[in-house]
Amino acid sequence: MSPSLLQHLAAQLAETPPGALCVAFSGGPDSSALLHALAALPRTRSLRAIHVDHALHPDSAQWAHHARAFCAALALPCEVLEVAVDRASGRGIEAAAREARYAALAAALAPGEQLLTAHHRDDQVETVLLKLLRGAGPEGLGGMRERRPLGAGELWRPLLALPRAALEDYVQTHALGCVRDPSNADARLRRNLLRHDILPRLAAHWPHAVDAITHSAALCRQAADALRERWLVAFDTLHDPHTGSLDASGWRQLAPALREPLLDHWLHARQLPAPGRGQRAQIQRQLDAREGRVPCIRWPGAELHVWKGRLWALPPATLIDPAWQASWAGEALALPDGGTLTLEGTLARPLIVGVRRGGEHLKPAGDRHTRELRDLWQQAALPPWQRTACPMIHEDGALIAVGDRWLTARGEALLGAPGERLRWRPGR
Repeated sequence: MSPSLLQHLAAQLAETPPGALCVAFSGGPDSSALLHALAALPRTRSLRAIHVDHALHPDSAQWAHHARAFCAALALPCEVLEVAVDRASGRGIEAAAREARYAALAAALAPGEQLLTAHHRDDQVETVLLKLLRGAGPEGLGGMRERRPLGAGELWRPLLALPRAALEDYVQTHALGCVRDPSNADARLRRNLLRHDILPRLAAHWPHAVDAITHSAALCRQAADALRERWLVAFDTLHDPHTGSLDASGWRQLAPALREPLLDHWLHARQLPAPGRGQRAQIQRQLDAREGRVPCIRWPGAELHVWKGRLWALPPATLIDPAWQASWAGEALALPDGGTLTLEGTLARPLIVGVRRGGEHLKPAGDRHTRELRDLWQQAALPPWQRTACPMIHEDGALIAVGDRWLTARGEALLGAPGERLRWRPGR
């Protein structure tokens, strides 16, 4: 028989180092039970709640009001964070909302503060099955970790061993008023389909399905942790901290059990999502691209380039209008890719800054020959993804500078020699 929610939390807190607690409070039954139970236990550390308003439902403002009132009744502070969900990310509304929520929660945590969520055993089972259906390896099949770093603090899921029924019993026993999000009943959402349809059918035929799945998840977590020790060593060898790139050949030579989690770790460290199975296979194929090609593999939220024998991961490229131009007198100029162009000092009269249109050439100061721009880029190994947004600086229609890399004699007279006064910071 499962322990009660209060018993379980008391035991968990007794084994946890002292520190401030913060509950991610949606106002739903699970987080309501967690917050109420924590408030009912002897107060030995500070406790507060954070409610995230995604503004995705017409009643979201009322849910925020409910969160404040619920916390006020418990004499607990409640912070409401409003977030903007990127609906056009291509990753789905659930993933985009989760990303926005955790980014806001991470930014709100104080140093050493623990953010508690109400994820329970049934949530863990759903997560493991979803990962299985996506073809995940040991890391994904290990399910949600109980603890992980988050912002300046730590994310803690203290209820992963407790069934949903224990939280439901607590809500009923204490007659807690809760928010009921109608999206939780939408069977078009995969997690809800598992929760309301697939898992009940499994339990009807395999009564111990939940126990078996959580046991397997625990074994996968142990395997993933053992593998992690090995691929972290490989990562230190393959990763260049200066460029943020990975050695492509060395990465491919790793066993798949090390190669896949290492790739995910690298991408997540760069704040980028991991690819799906199709993109992973494409990365492998593109490593054999003939010399001179620069393969680019894209998926929602990221793109990966194979260049100079290395893997380069970036946010999706911004579509740049080749006709873009701006008048510039030396102030910090925002470029269309998110980069900047600055000059120490000002100009007597404005110059025109544009981007590449094709066929550009210039005669660098001190060079006897006029050079094609593409030749200069290749010789200097300028990354191809930076070339379309590289600022072209013109005076009276004549190209006098390409970023801060190449300047004509006239360009040096106005802007200084390369590396002196002119600064180009690419957006990617």
